[in-house]
Formats: sequence, C-alpha cells, structure tokens
Amino acid sequence: MADVELTRSSATRSSAVRSALHVAGIYLAARLVTTLFLTLAAELSGFASRMGPDARLGDTVLAWDGTWYWLVAFSGYPTALPLTDTGQVAENAWAFMPLYPWLAQVVSLPFGRWDVGALLVSLVAGYAASVVLYHLLRTRLDESATLWAVAFFASGPLAALFHVGYAEALNLLWLFCAVWCVVRRRFVWLYALIPLLAFTRPGVLAFALFLALYGIWRWVRRSRDPLPVSDIVHIVVLGLLAAASGFAWQLIAGWVTGDPGAYLATEMAWRRNWVRGDAAFVPLEPFLAGVEYWFGTMWQPPVAVGFVVVALGLVLLALALVFLPQVRALGMEIRLWSASYLVYLLLVFFPQSSIFRLLVPLSPLWGALAVPRSRVWRVGVLVACLIGQWWWIYNMYALGSYNWQVP
Repeated sequence: MADVELTRSSATRSSAVRSALHVAGIYLAARLVTTLFLTLAAELSGFASRMGPDARLGDTVLAWDGTWYWLVAFSGYPTALPLTDTGQVAENAWAFMPLYPWLAQVVSLPFGRWDVGALLVSLVAGYAASVVLYHLLRTRLDESATLWAVAFFASGPLAALFHVGYAEALNLLWLFCAVWCVVRRRFVWLYALIPLLAFTRPGVLAFALFLALYGIWRWVRRSRDPLPVSDIVHIVVLGLLAAASGFAWQLIAGWVTGDPGAYLATEMAWRRNWVRGDAAFVPLEPFLAGVEYWFGTMWQPPVAVGFVVVALGLVLLALALVFLPQVRALGMEIRLWSASYLVYLLLVFFPQSSIFRLLVPLSPLWGALAVPRSRVWRVGVLVACLIGQWWWIYNMYALGSYNWQVP
C-alpha cells in the first residue's frame, strides 16, 4: 500500500511539474509576442502620442496610469486635495491603491529605477496568475482545454498589462487565488487575500457580492451538498470583511485629507474628461450617464436606442452565463463571480475607454472559449486575441493621445 501511495504521489508531482512547464512555455511565448507589439508601437509613436516621437520600449512601462503609480511610490498621497481653476477636485493619486506601487518600489531597490521594479512585478504576477488560472480551470476542464484557456489569457487583447506599470496583473493573481480558495473551500486563506485585493485595485465589493451569492447557492443545495456551520461562519464573516475592505480606502482618504468625500470626488475628476460638470455619485448613475453620453452626444441616435441596446446586451450576457453549456462547464463559482463583477461595474462604472481593461477580471471565462475541441476554433480564437492585442496596443501606445480619452 505504501508503494502504491508513493507511486501515486510521484505521478501527481510529475504531472504538476509538467503542467507548470507548459504554462511557463505558453506565458513566455506570449510575452515575446507582446514585447514585439510594444516595440513596434514605440517605433510608431508620434508627436501626438503621450510617449512622443522618440519613444522606446521602456517608455511604455510608465505610459498612461503607470505615471500615477510611480507618483504614489515617489511622493505618496496628497494631504490636501488639488483643485482645478474652477475649484473642483482635480485628478490625483488617491484614485490608485498603494500595494502595487509600494511593492514595485521594494523590488526596484537593487536596480535603482521604479519602472524596472514595476515591470518585474507585472511580469511575475502575470505568470503566477496564469499558473493559478490553470489550477482554477483544471478543476472543471481537461488538460487540453485548460492550457488553451491559459494561452487565450496570456495572449489576450489586454496582455500588455503584464508589461506595464499597472496593478491589473497583481490584482488578477489575488483574484484567481481567491476564487480558487472558494472553489476548493479553503476559506481561511481569504482572510489574507481579501485585504490584498482591496488595496491593489478597486473591485473588492464585487467579491463581497460574490460571497453573498455563493452563500445563498450553498444554502439552497445544502441537502445535496452539506453546509457545515464552519462554512456558514466563514462565508458570512468573509463577506463582511470584503464589504468593509471595499470602503476602507474611502475612509482612509477622508481621514488623511479631512474631506469625507475625497475618494469619490477624485474618481469623478476623471469623469470630467468625458462629461463636463460634476454629479453626485449614486449607484447606477455613472452607467446611465455613460449610455446617455455615447448614444445621445457622441453617436447621435436617440438616447432610448442606447438604453435598449445596452439592456439587450446585458440580457444576452446574463443568459450566456446561465444557459451556455460552455460557461456552465466552468462551474458555479466562476459563473457567480462573473455575474457579481458585471453587476458591480453596472452600478459604479462610467463607460469609457477603460472598459476593456476593467473587463479583465472576467478572465476565467476564457475557459468557456476553450471548451470546444475544434483545433480550427481554438487557433481562430488565439489569432483573434493577438489581433485584438495589437489593436489595443496600437491605439493606446502608438497613437495614445488625449484624443483617445476625450473624443
């Protein structure tokens, strides 16, 4: 019996090593392609681009919000909110959580340059996130489908985020670990992961909703799947922790600046790049204002048409999460997370150019596109990912002007 257990354990370790090597190969190949795309974008960068006409590959690390993260590491957060000429709160560092820039600062110490630390954190976190995504999807999919899903993730339209000074890669690592812990019911680890999520990027309130829906789901099916008291306690306490963590940064910003509305006012400052004037934040209002802007101001069709189009799109997406067999194959936990995050975006987000980046936390859904076994389909999806990646890099970095923000 001992020999059998030893053989089984050895086979498991061998399989784990082989899978890790496969994921490493996929990730390395994807990073080489993205490096090529970013190099081309830097070469094509002109006077209208934020990087200027003499841009180099290294300039992409600090382009766009990368500069804000560097500012957090370099000078911290303002104790007095900066104001515009009209007396409104201006864009400032309070919109960016501290964990990523501070970690990049620590990693950069041997190199003496923050951007090097930021690049290393993003690259390593992206690889670690790919490994965790593999294990998360492997609980429901076969080896081939799982590796294809990792390839789609590593090569996706927003894959440049693994190369630049943004917090997304690190956030995805914590997120995938957290969802995996829920799937495997390793709830204790979430007491550390939830605060890490909260201080890396906004969005932990979506995880609070996810835990609430997950708890309801477990309760409904408790006759088939026992729900121990310990699980109930963990789910409730962790949900409360996620909710509290989601508001913690607002409280910290208010305490430091002396303005209770400092964080929300800062976030609204970015919205003024699109819609002039301020509005009080209430759930769903930013999304409705965005629909009115795009369909009433920008594209000129009646606003009612925009609401119908958006509503129809949301209904179709909800139906896909509920009924599509490829999505159902991923398991209820991934479906509940995806639905929770979409609800969160609907309640708080003003739709603009960042929408593509803000959809990245839905990355476990790449598994649904990997379920069909057709090699033609899978290669086609991968090609579409690479085309989308170049389109995004070209627009954000080769063009990358303020016109991308303010149409």
